[in-house]
Amino acid sequence: MKTPTFWQNKGILSKLLSPFGLLYGAATSLKFKISNGYKANIPVICVGNILAGGVGKTPVSIEIAKLLIQQGKKPFFISRGYGGTLSGVIVDNLKHTSQEVGDEPLILSQVAPTVICANRAKAAQIAQKHGADILIMDDGFQNSSLKKDVSFLVFNGQMGLGNNKIIPAGPLRESLKSGLKRAEAVILIGQDQTNLKQRINKPIFNVEICEEKPKNNELKVLAFAGIGYPLKFYNSLMRCGLTIAKTYDFADHHFYTRDELQNIITEAKKDDLVIYTTAKDIVKIPTDFKPYFNVLNIQARFSNEQAFLSFLEAHHVI
Repeated sequence: MKTPTFWQNKGILSKLLSPFGLLYGAATSLKFKISNGYKANIPVICVGNILAGGVGKTPVSIEIAKLLIQQGKKPFFISRGYGGTLSGVIVDNLKHTSQEVGDEPLILSQVAPTVICANRAKAAQIAQKHGADILIMDDGFQNSSLKKDVSFLVFNGQMGLGNNKIIPAGPLRESLKSGLKRAEAVILIGQDQTNLKQRINKPIFNVEICEEKPKNNELKVLAFAGIGYPLKFYNSLMRCGLTIAKTYDFADHHFYTRDELQNIITEAKKDDLVIYTTAKDIVKIPTDFKPYFNVLNIQARFSNEQAFLSFLEAHHVI
């Protein structure tokens, strides 16, 4: 889905939809009151959010996995595999396609073994069977089928909570108060531009997103993305010194047709533009098209890695 622009302000449309949002939020809370999820034999870390669309969970999940590997752990990712046709499998990024396993699992599997399954309890069992000693749920904060040992809520400091209303009136899957009740801590990406910290009564870990600087930052760019908030990606390109001449936004998790990709290439050639997209999008592009596209690689980095690891240790995760 593309996130509606009215989710960022409290206009008439968000007010009209607010009663439906209250029902949506109540249903989410009720689900956790009546559910009895599976308890894995190994620790489960959930990297989730309460906003629809991307806030940066996947780079954070990857960085957590890397830190755990440095500590001698054998983390496995477990993911729903949104948009994929397969389920209950360990992702093989040399064999599987994004149409089979989803886009994010292909990225995650480059760092640590990744199990995709809509049933997170079943995914946990598969991972345990194959040698995992710790699980990282990329998303799944609103999924009650698997008990979590530590849950982190990820927020983007620039976006905050949007208009602070619940779907469909705004971007929230549940209220901040409801989400914080089930979270042990918060991960805040970038600078807190909406004073979100003042509303959070849990430990906060700051993360910066570091972009890999292009060799030539004087290029004029055509940028496209199929993510929840494309503007985040475009801002990253501009921080690298690139000039964006054209942009094309697609729905989150969009699968590109060959015609769409060819149109992008044609438009770029007309104005002598270099094409940039995201790591999440490039895995969905056919091999013969990939030479036409550049990727902005990013990495999440904790401001205080030791404090984060100490927190995991205090919660008996490592």
